[in-house]
Amino acid sequence: MIRFNNVTKSYPRAAAGQSALSNVSFRIAKGEFVFLTGPSGAGKSTILKLLYMDERPTSGEVRVSGYSSLEIKRRDVAKLRRRLGIVFQDFQLLEDRTAEANVGFALEVIGTPAANIPNKVARALTQVGLASKATAFPKELSGGEQQRVAFARALVNDPFVLIADEPTGNLDERATRGIFQLLREINASGTAVMMATHDLQLVRSTDYRCIELNHGEIVFDSADAPKIEVEAD
Repeated sequence: MIRFNNVTKSYPRAAAGQSALSNVSFRIAKGEFVFLTGPSGAGKSTILKLLYMDERPTSGEVRVSGYSSLEIKRRDVAKLRRRLGIVFQDFQLLEDRTAEANVGFALEVIGTPAANIPNKVARALTQVGLASKATAFPKELSGGEQQRVAFARALVNDPFVLIADEPTGNLDERATRGIFQLLREINASGTAVMMATHDLQLVRSTDYRCIELNHGEIVFDSADAPKIEVEAD
């Protein structure tokens, strides 16, 4: 479903010899949950941008749901993104629109018939536990609730993968637990999740796959780690 083949990404203003990513390869299967970890500048956000084709590799290939970074046309990038759900750390909600209007806007911009929007929005808000806050404006919501609206907006198009870039970075511990439980539920429903995070405690609390980056390289992938078998006495 998602495949990185020997991907290197360099930026013109980077220091000589430095790349944001260097020869990165991995695959993500349908319905998988994957953490991306590593220090700031390790390459996590670059991987996510390559995933939704906001950036293209300097060399190598990124394949997402049949689309290749080597061949994809501009019009097809828009088609691909309609199949992805993307959530950022800073929510990016429209302050002058209610929760339901923020979620509905994601459908409006892709030309969804107006008659189909209310039901889709209601379903998405119910999925994230915010049906009762549909008419609230962002300033009337807590940080965790605003992030849930952002998740509803990302889910309203029934994406095959949810891309989350530090989605709990601005939240307190309680809100973080709530958002992570929501991510688990989203994944359990069949949607793949790729989540970039600095929160190692969160990572260690589960047995989900973890890909760790450092200086643009994969230094650990739990999918490749040997399984330890314990013999019964």
